[in-house]
Amino acid sequence: MNISNSQFLIGGLVIAILIGGLAVFLASGDPDGLESTALFVQGEKTLTGPSPEDGDPEAVGVSDAFEYEAPLPDYTTGDEGGKAGELFAVFAGIVIAFGLAFIASRLVAAKAN
Repeated sequence: MNISNSQFLIGGLVIAILIGGLAVFLASGDPDGLESTALFVQGEKTLTGPSPEDGDPEAVGVSDAFEYEAPLPDYTTGDEGGKAGELFAVFAGIVIAFGLAFIASRLVAAKAN
């Protein structure tokens, strides 16, 4: 069985969309994995306990914490978007990541030739 590059890319994109779509309904939204890991590494949280209120820079109001405005914070379009907004955020992320990887692969292939 011979699979072309385009079939491989389309198959990967379909798998990513399926996993991303299922993650919206199956993944826990609280706490975020990165935030939870940071709290665990700092010793402010156990793996099975709830997040401490004072471990969240937003809750504490730490002024020197690194701040940024994400275009789709917490993988949503806001509270009014609901699950449809979460699906949009996930699919937009997949398409953007796929596009960047595709452009990078074309640049590497062009440089190799």
